[in-house]
This record gives sequence, structure tokens and C-alpha cells, in this order.
Amino acid sequence: MRPHAPHPVSLSAALAAIGAPAGPTVPVDLPTVTGITLDSRAVLPGDVYAALPGATRHGADFADQALRAGALAVLTDAAGARIIEDRAAASGADLPPVVVVPDPRRAVGPLARVLFDSQPDDAPAPTLFGITGTNGKTTSTYFLNALLEALGHSTGLIGTIEIRAGREAIPSALTTPESPQVHGLLALMRERGLGAASMEVSSHALEFGRVDGVRFDVAGFTNLTQDHLDLHGTMEDYYAVKASLFTPARCRRAVVIVDDPWGRRLAASAEVPVLTLRTDPAPDPAPDGGTAADWTVTDVEPSGLGHGFVLRSPTGERLRIRSGLPGTFNISNAALATVMVLASGVPLADLQRALDAADPFTTEVPGRMQLVGEEPAAIVDFAHNPDALERTLGSVRRPGGRVIAVFGATGQRDESKRPVMGAVGARLSDILIVTDDDPHDEDDAVIRRAVREGAEAAVRDEGLACEVLEVFPRAEAIDRAVALARAADTVIIAGRGHEVWQEVKGVNLSLDDRVELRSALTRHGFSGLSPAGIES
Repeated sequence: MRPHAPHPVSLSAALAAIGAPAGPTVPVDLPTVTGITLDSRAVLPGDVYAALPGATRHGADFADQALRAGALAVLTDAAGARIIEDRAAASGADLPPVVVVPDPRRAVGPLARVLFDSQPDDAPAPTLFGITGTNGKTTSTYFLNALLEALGHSTGLIGTIEIRAGREAIPSALTTPESPQVHGLLALMRERGLGAASMEVSSHALEFGRVDGVRFDVAGFTNLTQDHLDLHGTMEDYYAVKASLFTPARCRRAVVIVDDPWGRRLAASAEVPVLTLRTDPAPDPAPDGGTAADWTVTDVEPSGLGHGFVLRSPTGERLRIRSGLPGTFNISNAALATVMVLASGVPLADLQRALDAADPFTTEVPGRMQLVGEEPAAIVDFAHNPDALERTLGSVRRPGGRVIAVFGATGQRDESKRPVMGAVGARLSDILIVTDDDPHDEDDAVIRRAVREGAEAAVRDEGLACEVLEVFPRAEAIDRAVALARAADTVIIAGRGHEVWQEVKGVNLSLDDRVELRSALTRHGFSGLSPAGIES
């Protein structure tokens, strides 16, 4: 997805605009180009092909394919240039224009911004919102878009579940696409005259340069809990990557939830103007120094399956808000979306009118506390780390009913969280069914054992009444959960959310928790709700 009417740009001028060297490895003039891509299979005529080093192959190995597809130049490093030169010498072909930069990955994003003209300083562009944090990014972006649409904006979305430019939507393979795709999408949104766009900004996106060259009008921070340590190594390094979003080069202003120490630290150190938001009425420990937040959630009360609450400022301003989605964490997600829109300049009175008229925070978010059945309450959620699982399981118990939880752990990811997740499940469930998530290339039995041992240790050491079962494959575990359920119970299937493929030993197996749960409800004499459109 990129603009339908690209504007030719001198590659020499574009390189000069980002401060990159403009000298090719051969003495020819650099061409005028219309786009850039990292994927040789996605090259369009007129593109620059960015040949980056990979884990096993160098992108320069595919330069011939890119050139045959219409690429007019190659951007790469010294190693890539040697590969291209050697192949040209061996075949007797002419050398294409090759631009060598020390770190092509970090040059790609800024260059894509110039080539696609995605965020010009002198022309209208969508107001851009970006949300980072461990949990809550997806729901918060959907909430943002629903509120912006209630205010009359046409919107775009770049996230885990889908990419949307107005009414056109496609499934998303990454939380944040590669930087040329991001800038192409932003340019397409600008071309279509969209008023605003929301983007999930993962730590992987920041680490690997996928949002390089992007500047957000408002950046938001949800929380920071243990996850992705297989990539970042330590929580300090994980935090540092997240904090890099909150700099003048990447955003104009920020909204930070200060319920945890990481958020309070970020609010104090961010290099841009920050609005602070407290959504936990009794944060532990108390906020450092006791400073009042700019906005605070108060007066929380049940409202259907969700909650109503009030946002208050120290100066007496207030907003009445409701989210119809289950889970107290959706209070935080709704509050963050609201304050981010306020930070963008929308007047308080306009915001309250939109909240009252449209009920935007009851929008369904695929695979995020998604209700599949009501008796028993049958829910699918993406919770795949200890904190998210604790928040999810802690919010679904109904009076007089049991919690029956089904989850596993992902292979080839942070192994230390597996027994922790098992223990969380045992503490907050009456029946815990340990099963497979995405084992990837790991032994699925080894992963299940680590989760189960954590659960059984918690049962033994803490005197818990939870019954721990191990059932696999995952579809059978979901069926067992429903078979054990009574109408007053809650069945929660956690870990995969919206995902429709399970990767086992390099093979993608069709598996959608929502479909399996709905089928199991019908099979055991219960009723399921109609499927959401995104599932098809």
C-alpha cells in the first residue's frame, strides 16, 4: 500500500536531504526515483532497492531480481556493494547505480520519508498517534480510531491485527511494518485526505528502525512489564528502547500512564511535553514524590460487561467515559486514548459530546477480550505474558461462577516467563488447562512442562485449589474447557487472540481460537455469538 500517484524525486537530492553521502560506486548520475523497498519481491518500476544484511543472507544477493523488476538503484553497505560488483564482473553485466552508506537500515526510513513525501512540513497530513508499551497497544489504537471517527475524522490504522487506510483493510504480518511500508502507507493516507491515523509502535519496530523518519503528533505509553527479553536482554534495555520514542525527533508531545515506576520514570525524563495519566486508584508503590497526575481516573463503576468512570484534572476539568469491553485494564486503554486526543488539541467540550453520542470505547477489538459466548462467558484474549495474563484472568470472574483458563507459552521466546505464567494461571483460575501456543521449532512438550510445573508449584506451595490439566493439541484443550463449563462460569482462551495460524516445526497450521471456541460451545449445547467480520 503506497500512493497511487507517486512524485518523482532526484535520488541525489533525497540523499542530500537526509545527510547521506550521494556518491555512487560507479561514475554515473543517480536516477530520479519514485519509491523504495526492502523486499526484492515487492519492487515497483522506479524504486530504490534497499539491500540490507540479514541473519543468513545479504539483501544484495537479490539485487538482480530487484533490478529486473524495475529498480533503478541499490542502497546498501560496503559488503553488499562487493556482492553486486562481483556478480556483475562474473556475468559481464553493467553495474547499476549503487549507493553505499555505513548503516543502510538507519538510512532507509528517513529516505522513505523524502521519497514518499509522507509527512511534509508544508502540506496537510493526518494527525499521527503512536502507542507503545508492553500491553494495551492494540486496544488503545482501536479506541483512538473509534473516538476520532466519533469526532468526524476519517482514519487510518497500522497495527498487529490489520492495516487500514480509510475503508480499505488488509491483515497485518507485523505489529509495525518495515519503514518503507510505513511511509508509503502514511503517504497513501495523506493522498486520500484522511484526518488522523493511529499506529502501534512495538519495541521491535524501534529496535529495527521500522519507524525511523516518522514523527508522531502524540505518542502514548501504556506500561512496561516482562516481555521480549529474548530480544532486549534486560528490563533496562527494554525500557531504553521504548523511551527512545519520546524524543523530539520522533514525537511532538506525549501522554504517559504513570501507574508503574517505569511510566513515572519516563514522564520525568522524556524530552518532549508530557501529560501524565493515572488510571490505577491505588498504585503500588505511591507515585514518586506524590505529584498529582495531569489526569486521574476516578469514580469507577460497573456498566454492562465494562465500566464507567470519570477523568479528572487537578484544575477541576472532568470527562465522563464508558467502555463496554470487559476488563479493568480497558479503563486504562480508554483513558489513554481520551487524553491523547485531548493532547492533539481537541477541545474538552467537543470530546465529551463525541463520548456521549457514539460510545466509542465499546468498539469490538478482534482477539482482545473478545466475547464469543455469554453462558458460559466465553472470551478470547491475546494475553501472552505474565502481567497481561494476570490482568485478564483477574477481571473475568463472575459471581457464583468459576474461571476455566486455557493457555500455553510461545516457543523460541523468553523462557523465564513460562513458569511465571503457569503460577499466575493457577492463582486466578479454578481449572487451568495448559496447552500449546506457537511452539515454532521447540519441543512443544518441553514448553508445556515448564508452564505446568510453574502452576503445580504454586498450587503446592500456596495451598491453591486450582485443578491443573495438560491437554493438547490446542483445539482439544479448548473443547475440554467448554465440556467442563457450566452456564455461570467463564472460559478464557488466552495467548493467541486474533491469530489464525499456529506455527509448528516450520509449518503453519490453521487454528483460530475464536472459531474453535464457538464450535465447542455449539457442540456442548451452549450458544455462541455471531463471528466478527475480521475473522473472515
